[in-house]
Amino acid sequence: MAEEFDAVDTRILDLLQRDASLSIAEIAERVGLSSSPAWRRIERMKRVGIIVRQVTVLDFEKLGLKFEVFASVKLQLPSRENLERFEAAIAEWSEVVECATVTGAADFMLRIITRDIHAYDDFVRDKMLALGLVSDVQSRIVMRTAKRTTAAPLDLIAHALSQ
Repeated sequence: MAEEFDAVDTRILDLLQRDASLSIAEIAERVGLSSSPAWRRIERMKRVGIIVRQVTVLDFEKLGLKFEVFASVKLQLPSRENLERFEAAIAEWSEVVECATVTGAADFMLRIITRDIHAYDDFVRDKMLALGLVSDVQSRIVMRTAKRTTAAPLDLIAHALSQ
């Protein structure tokens, strides 16, 4: 894909990740193409997996989901089987909006959204600890979010393309 990916593709991606509701005609106009070539580029990026999906970003707080926590989770025994069991479980828990396997003292870092601290306590007790796999949960309650984006840092690849 590298030889086929250019600055116009980067501009298209930038527009889409800021507002996926833009029409093909609007995107084409903003990047200096006609609609058909713009559409073909977008379809190619979908086909090769650069564009994974297009979604609507919601305001959790306005939906009453005002409690956000980053939790580091340590398993009792971080075997391959237990890691996979834990990953399968969290895939089913709607409260977990992000999960990463990490290095260091913890095995996982979770971003968890609930209504309030009581709902978070229920989540930890009734779901996470009930698995019988977790030895430690360190919770970091979010006081304020200074930055949140779903946008990829396209300036990093735009720089590489210009060289």
